[in-house]
Amino acid sequence: MKTAPISEELFQRAQNFIPGGVNSPVRAFRAVGGNPRFIKSAKGAYLYDEDGNRYMEFINSWGPMILGHAAEIVQEAVQQAIPNSLSFGAPTRKEVEIAELIISMVPSIEKVRMVNSGTEATMSAIRVARGFTGRDKMIKFEGCYHGHGDSFLIAAGSGAITLGVPDSPGVTKGTANDTLTAPYNNLQAVQTLVDANKDQIAAIILEPVAGNMGLVQPTPEFLQGLRDLCTKEGIVLIFDEVMTGFRLSPGGAQQLYGVTPDMTTLGKIIGGGMPVGAYGGKKEIMDFVAPAGPVYQAGTLSGNPIAMAAGMAMLTYLKDNPQVYTQLEETTGNIIAGMRSNMQKLGLNYTINQVGSMFTVFFTDKPVTDFESAKTSDTALFGRYFNEMLQRGIYLAPSQYEALFVSTAITPEMVNEYVQANFDALQAIQG
Repeated sequence: MKTAPISEELFQRAQNFIPGGVNSPVRAFRAVGGNPRFIKSAKGAYLYDEDGNRYMEFINSWGPMILGHAAEIVQEAVQQAIPNSLSFGAPTRKEVEIAELIISMVPSIEKVRMVNSGTEATMSAIRVARGFTGRDKMIKFEGCYHGHGDSFLIAAGSGAITLGVPDSPGVTKGTANDTLTAPYNNLQAVQTLVDANKDQIAAIILEPVAGNMGLVQPTPEFLQGLRDLCTKEGIVLIFDEVMTGFRLSPGGAQQLYGVTPDMTTLGKIIGGGMPVGAYGGKKEIMDFVAPAGPVYQAGTLSGNPIAMAAGMAMLTYLKDNPQVYTQLEETTGNIIAGMRSNMQKLGLNYTINQVGSMFTVFFTDKPVTDFESAKTSDTALFGRYFNEMLQRGIYLAPSQYEALFVSTAITPEMVNEYVQANFDALQAIQG
């Protein structure tokens, strides 16, 4: 693996003009040491940086590149759409078609509104839930990250905890007072909050499979318990499926676990990786959104024609080719089996969590079921592991508190290469 003088030079330049030198905090590599690689291109399972290094990668733009980078079906759709102009700020046929497609795939969605990011989707969903219920408060879970909206930066995961500032300056006390938090997988704690705030809770929002404190799966009774509680108390249950939507199954985590929320938020996979998001749910809730109802939400770029074309290509392929999910499950299972074998050979006892094509290795010997147990991980050791893997041409998320994502571009030969790199990296950090 070459050194990275061009990336180093670009990072130094960037810090003069961009806060921290990056446009999203985790990219800065502060949690793992060293400086970020500046990416020039990507194809299939590989990233290529400005210095000519090639990396097999497991971020996939934080999930949406389920078919690998620069998938031909998505590229072709974008190329066909570009000559018609990049933006209209007016309705298009593709918006109708992709709305119909999403509704046909996601169990909870009867109507859907396009937006421009997962953050925008979650912010909007909470506003609609408040408008629909006439209540102000919401419950979120420690370690779950729902974008950088003010309401969500209370006990947030992902980049917030990576930087050691889980509660961000700039969030008002009033906003914080309306945001109640509970431990993930703790139904009793939620019940206690609901009882203490009777008829004041508008919504409960969660990642049905958490990906922003590392991968944490729900217990069998947790999701159904939340569903039952929300139904009983008239609370809007929101699944943030920005990561899990269309990745864990054609209908996301809600299809996988058989629990249907009232609302769902979706992210950039519905744009084939382009900047896009969506929120949707029951007809009676979504009809509160302007212009059908009184809750205002708007966006000039919502339903952008290029993003809609890319999304139609991606989602149509996934719907028509369910074997994708079998392939992803098998590939990920082989990766995990290889990692467990490596740890056994080396006498190590770290924790690996996996659901479908998402996984995380936690540098702790304790089971990881919530934010507190995730924080028992040795983050300094993870940083060494990350850099050892990077030197061996494997690009992982630069934070212990992130999930990894497998794409269909990963071949059996690549699995073997990854497993060998994992063994060598684990051996190196023990020395």
